[in-house]
Amino acid sequence: MQRWRGLEDIPQDWGRSVVTIGSYDGVHRGHQLIIGRAVERAREAGLPTVVVTFDPHPSEVVRPGTHPPLLAPHYRRAELCAELGVDALLVLPFTREFSQLSPAEFVAKVLVDRLHARLVVEGPNFRFGHRAAGDVAVLTELGATYDYEVEVVDLVVRGAAGGGVPFSSTLTRRLVAEGDVAGAAEILGRPHRVEGVVVRGAQRGRELGYPTANVETLPYTAIPADGVYAGWLNAEGEAMPAAISVGTNPQFDGTERTVEAYAIDRVGLDLYGQHVSVDFLAFVRGQAKFASLDELLEAMSRDVARCRELVAAAEPQDPAA
Repeated sequence: MQRWRGLEDIPQDWGRSVVTIGSYDGVHRGHQLIIGRAVERAREAGLPTVVVTFDPHPSEVVRPGTHPPLLAPHYRRAELCAELGVDALLVLPFTREFSQLSPAEFVAKVLVDRLHARLVVEGPNFRFGHRAAGDVAVLTELGATYDYEVEVVDLVVRGAAGGGVPFSSTLTRRLVAEGDVAGAAEILGRPHRVEGVVVRGAQRGRELGYPTANVETLPYTAIPADGVYAGWLNAEGEAMPAAISVGTNPQFDGTERTVEAYAIDRVGLDLYGQHVSVDFLAFVRGQAKFASLDELLEAMSRDVARCRELVAAAEPQDPAA
């Protein structure tokens, strides 16, 4: 899959294409319906599929300080789009100047002049242009002028997650923030993932017999609520069953919120400086401060045993998925 940052990265000889536009944070099951339909229509027409997204999130430019927690960084979204059969991902730098483009200017500059769109596939709530003035009706009207078609896909997917509320990135972020990683996984179609570089922490886990990978998470990452989780630590090409701790380590009066993963039954791992990812399978318990170190160790032993059971009962995890 080709990856472009900015309109200038698009090849000069780029021909007609099928396009879909959106933030697509998380590439959840609703997003997959839209992107999948775009890929399907493109293959029928013998054309490439292009996904257009933005960096930073538009809300940070329009309303500074409101950048939402992200379910997936751009390179992860690119991987997920590639798995769906997308041919190119265009990340548009979202600047104040760019935000001022009218719907017609956006269509002419992006869809017509550079991507030569033959078909644009969107969800019913798609908005674009200055002050989100454009909708699918405007997009369709402009298509009559610029010779492209518009297909609207009903992206409403519902399930147990969120009590039957339609699946969305907003709902997914809420569930992650509440620690309901199982509900988030239902929407995403896979476990919620947190990524970053392993850095040196206080090394108390090592002293207690449970050495952890302290993951320095990426900016704006959607991190689950404080507590203990079962999941996987993906490193060195392997998905290792893990007990994951999120929080401030109140047992030792910590103040900095961290994500730490203990690779269950693994000895001698040295992951310092490596980029790793952590997939969250299930919530085990909330963060707690115990009366003594012995009680903490007993709880950690129970946590690891429970995490081992939960991961063993789950579908095997592909570290590259």
